[in-house]
This record gives sequence, structure tokens and C-alpha cells, in this order.
Amino acid sequence: MDEITIKNILKAQSFGERSATDYLTEYMNMSEIMHHHLNEKPDMVYLKYYDSDEKVREYTYNEFVKRVHQLSNYLLNNNIKKGNRIVTFSHNHSDTVILYFASWVIGSVVVPVNVSEEPGRVQYIVENSEAKMIFTRKEYPSKLKAASIPDEVLIVNFDEFNFDEFEDNINVPYHVNKEDECLIVYTSGTTGNPKGVVLTQYNLMADALSISNWHKLHNDDVMMCVLPIHHVNGTVVTIMTTMFYGGKLILNQKFQTDTFLKRLEENNVKVVSVVPTLLQFLLHSDEESKNYDLKNFSHIICGAGPLTCEIAKNFEDRFGLRIAHGYGLSETTCYSCFVPVDLSKAEHAKWQNEYGFPSIGIPIECNQMDIQDDKGKSLDENEKGEIVIRGHNVMKYYFNNDEVNRKTFEFGWFRSGDEGFFKYDDKRRKYFFITGRIKELIIRGAVNISPLEIDEVLSMCESVAAGIAVGFDNDWYGEEVGALIRLKDQGASDEMKETYKQQIIEHCKKHLPFFKSPKVVVFTDSIPVTSTGKYQRNKVKGMFSEWKEVQFKNN
Repeated sequence: MDEITIKNILKAQSFGERSATDYLTEYMNMSEIMHHHLNEKPDMVYLKYYDSDEKVREYTYNEFVKRVHQLSNYLLNNNIKKGNRIVTFSHNHSDTVILYFASWVIGSVVVPVNVSEEPGRVQYIVENSEAKMIFTRKEYPSKLKAASIPDEVLIVNFDEFNFDEFEDNINVPYHVNKEDECLIVYTSGTTGNPKGVVLTQYNLMADALSISNWHKLHNDDVMMCVLPIHHVNGTVVTIMTTMFYGGKLILNQKFQTDTFLKRLEENNVKVVSVVPTLLQFLLHSDEESKNYDLKNFSHIICGAGPLTCEIAKNFEDRFGLRIAHGYGLSETTCYSCFVPVDLSKAEHAKWQNEYGFPSIGIPIECNQMDIQDDKGKSLDENEKGEIVIRGHNVMKYYFNNDEVNRKTFEFGWFRSGDEGFFKYDDKRRKYFFITGRIKELIIRGAVNISPLEIDEVLSMCESVAAGIAVGFDNDWYGEEVGALIRLKDQGASDEMKETYKQQIIEHCKKHLPFFKSPKVVVFTDSIPVTSTGKYQRNKVKGMFSEWKEVQFKNN
């Protein structure tokens, strides 16, 4: 990287009066945190894991650290050194959590890979990250074979691994510190090769500190994870944060509507992190919170995907569980802001429902945020621009990608690629809102249209189970607005579908100006999303190709 880019990255890793190395925590590394809690509470359960068959494994802090040390020794015995990369290719499992900390104890770097990734992308990630080893499970060898993994990469099947073959005392032959890399997360872009986001041990500690403080998590408080831990939401919000404050982690192999509330009750969970898609699943289930004793439950963290006012309100009205909406990216470790959890009911409803989009909240303590134009100039209240972030949770850089680093940190801030605005509250705090991805903006006749605004209107239509706005190629306006819809009435006849199309279009016309209203409705059985519930609009543009030459007029 050139000198200017390096200086801009250091600026983006500073905030307020704090430089990038004016640290918020005295812990030197992950191992110090783990051993602090081992000394304080060796017999308290840190990790409880439910597999898909409801079999349960528990690890006290003492048992967990023992397994971590055994696996660390295995890594050292196989010549894994500080900075070496290790890929995880697995569903959620307690063994993967142990591997994360075993790697971090010796200063190696975890590269989590989604088992649903296409073989070509898996191959790219393994090769681009220069991985030395892959840990997987018995379900996935054929997928790895299809990815043509280089012969020199050692593949370890966790189902055949025996922890007890290795010593549970550890002697790391070198020092591991805050600035050592610990995680490379490859972003789930819809086109081109994914970018490797490099995070340090301090990035994770700083974000975990801020998350635990914001959500008032401490002592033996319990958090539950139902999200995939190959993504930073699962890794940082629940795994890293519970370890940071010394709590208890309930890890599920996968989310299941019929066990979600039950496990909140059984485990005295205080906070759980979800994505909006899971709220939709619960809304369409037969589950009711009144059937469970949730007296210890505080609230739901929700982010990583487009939450609409409609979904949020419907969920809170039905289940009586508060949603703490937030926002962040892999590039900022995980979360950068949340709606405060101690707002009055009226204030909470105001920021969630009154501005067209649910607010993503105000910045957490380890970073600051701004709205800027494409020249790096700060914009005023209500002006739409790019959400930018600087602070101690900002990544080290993109791995082996100098040109993207230069553009991303051009003005000494991390430029998110997300469009948004802010509004002041009566304390002059900035409440931020996200209106869409800048690259996903629908540009119709040189006018920028936020797809999330249209999603919000679609979600209020009575016949719609789920729907997204899609900008499709059009000869008259460059792009036109379409709607991809999953109906509540899945068995609708062709005649009924035509009726539904007209109802949806008329509904949108009532709530949106003509230029923003969908001109075409396409029905589908499923809407493609990433593993964290983000809609993949660019994947479905081709479904609207027959309308490329059509001029739509406002009759």
C-alpha cells in the first residue's frame, strides 16, 4: 500500500481524541481474557451447544480452556505459526468455537467459510488467504473436493479428531499482542471475487467491550446464538462478547422456530442476536411468547439485513419483545451503532416507526459515524449521503487488495457503501438511518431511488409474505422499478395471481410517487438472500428482462 493509504487507514482507526493505539481495554490478547475468567469462575458453564437433534454439550470455563489448549498444541505440532491462516468449513458447532480460541491463543488467523458457498469461491478464499489448514466435518468432504483444494493444505475432519491425544498445558513460543491479526472474513458480494476483511485481536476486543456495555451485559448474563458463526454477527456478538464479559453462551447448530422461545426460557437468556429474516419466520409460526416464562429476557439485537418498520412493529406487537436495531459491517468488526435499550416505550416507537425506516441508532463507544458526500464532506441533518465510520473496530485492511483499500479509506474514514441520513434527538445525539446500498440504488432517469423505501411499502401489502424492489435494465429510463414477491397465498391460481399483481401495483401507487412505484410484479417461491439475510437483488434482475424495452407511462 502507498503511504497516503496507510495514513488514511490510521486516521480511520482513530476517533475523537483517541489515536488508533490509545486502547480501550488493558487486555493484551484473547488468551488473557480467557484465563482471567478461568481464574475467576472455573466451574461456571461458558458454552452450551445444541445440535440439530437437540443433543447437548456443555463446557465449563475450565473444560473449555482445557480443550482450547489441547487444540492449540495440535496446531503447534503441525507447524502452525503466528499469522498462519486456518479455514473453518462447518456448520455451527462447539468444536468451531474451541478452534477459534485455540487459533487466537497462538496468534494464528481464522478464515471462516460458509458451507453454502459455490466451489469456485471456496477455492478462491482458500488460495487467496494462503491457508495452511482446513477444519471441517463429515458432511462436507465432497464439497471441498469440488473446490479443488491445493494438495499442500491439510484437511482435518473434526468428527475424527481426538482432543485427549494432546497436552492441556500450553507454552506459546512467541508473544501475541493486540495488533496481531486473528480473523479474515470474506465478504459475501454477489459479483466478482469476495474481499478478505482482516480483523485484529484488538478489533474484536474493542467491539465486544462496546457491545457488552451498550446492552448492559456482565457477570454471568446469558446470550444465545442462532446465527451462523462463519459471519461476524455470530462470532463477535455472542461468542466474543460472552467471553469478554465472562458470561454464558448458548450456541445452536441452526435456528428453529419451534425451539427458539423454549431455549430462551430454559436457559434464562438475557439477549439474543437475530437478523430480520428470522423475525419473519417467527411471525409466520404458531409460536407465542405468552406460553413461555421470559422474565430474565431483556431484548433482541437485530441487524445485518433490511429491517422494515412493518416487520419490527408487527413482531413487537405480537411477541412483546423489544428489538434493539443496530448496524455494522464485517469491515467494522460487527456493530457500530444501536438504538438505546433504555428508551421509553414512546421514544422507542418513535425512532422505529416515524421516519420511513427504523433507525439504526447512535454510535457505540469504540467508534464515531458521519454522513458524507462523494468528496468526503460532512452533510447536515436529513441530507442523504454515504455512511462512514472511524474507530477502534475498523478493520486493519482488505487482504491483498491495495486498490480497494485506497478507495475505501480515501478521506480517512471507512466508506461503507451504504446510503443513509441522520436526525438529531433532543440531546443533539445523531440517530442514523440506512436507506440502501449505494451500489443497489435504483437509478431511474438519473434519479436515485432507495429500494428499502419501496420494500417498506411492499411489506404493508396484505397479500405479500415477502417482497423486494428490484431495479431492472430499461431502455427508456436506464433502470425501472420492479417488485419480486412471495405471496401469502402460495397456491394461487393464475387468475388470482393477476388480481394480486394489480392489487400490489395499486397499493404502491397509493403510497409512492409514480417514479418510485413498481411497474412490474414477478412472483417467486423464494427470494435469494445471503447467509445473514441480506437480499441479493442483483441476482434476480434477469427475471425482469422481458420488460427492458417497455416504456411505462403514468396513466
